[in-house]
Amino acid sequence: MSSTSSTDRPPSLDPAACHRWAAWPHQQSPWLHEEIGQRMEDRLQWIRLQPKSWVDWAPVSGGLQTHAKLRARYPQAQCCVVETSGARESLARQALQSPWWKRWLKPDALMFGKALPERADMVWANMALHTCYEPQALLQKWHSLLAVDGFLMFSCLGPDTLRELTQVYQSQGWPPATHAFTDMHDWGDMLVQAGFAEPVMDMERMTLTYANVEALLAECRLMGRNLHAERFAGLRGKRWLAQLKTALLALAKPDKDGRLTLTVEVIYGHALKPFPRIKLQNHSTVSLQEMKTLLGQSLGAQSV
Repeated sequence: MSSTSSTDRPPSLDPAACHRWAAWPHQQSPWLHEEIGQRMEDRLQWIRLQPKSWVDWAPVSGGLQTHAKLRARYPQAQCCVVETSGARESLARQALQSPWWKRWLKPDALMFGKALPERADMVWANMALHTCYEPQALLQKWHSLLAVDGFLMFSCLGPDTLRELTQVYQSQGWPPATHAFTDMHDWGDMLVQAGFAEPVMDMERMTLTYANVEALLAECRLMGRNLHAERFAGLRGKRWLAQLKTALLALAKPDKDGRLTLTVEVIYGHALKPFPRIKLQNHSTVSLQEMKTLLGQSLGAQSV
């Protein structure tokens, strides 16, 4: 499967489909997202900075259990949850917020949406970028939420994801089975363009196996949608579904006891927000926040 180029808008994504998926009210977080989130959470042991405040971006899709692990890792830190729709925010509140009487006895360190901290020490975004129609703008949004020396932790799907499903669709002469997924090197370039420094990217491939076609299809429906602009238009009937189920039998692997297999490529990213560099011209404009940051940097250097 080919990757997208480093552009503001990945060419294969349908913006209307992206917006619909961002508003889709999950009843629970997909298990794969939880697994990836917990693997990413384990990487925090190598980061010395202990956030005093952090933002969890879209935890209903990214992993409610993973959110709980993060709260346990940083019990004193203030957390703000940002969701992609009102329906998802309601689900997040139901799942994550303490009962009202507990909040009355002891204020909760959890906030939602509009109560964003002035600057956060960490932005956590699990499995959000690959379904975003404007990922460069989203990276810049995350950059704006961070304090200087704060860091971004994110994960997303890479180009080898569902390559077997892509081959099945191609063999049948059908439109693309999935939208294209961006390569980790392109994500690194986009992080730098968004103002981040020292991006660290790595990836792993996971093999998912299924006992039958029905289990595979049910899992795919939970994990996401085909957001390709040239996907099948409209609904398909029972005859096509029967053809799909027959074609998917080609995914059975003898070395996996005949189970159907799919590959998932997972990309992990980490980057810092550095001190801003102001480009001076004959007439330069500096924001109040940039001036405060630069003054704080200068005073800190003098006190050393």
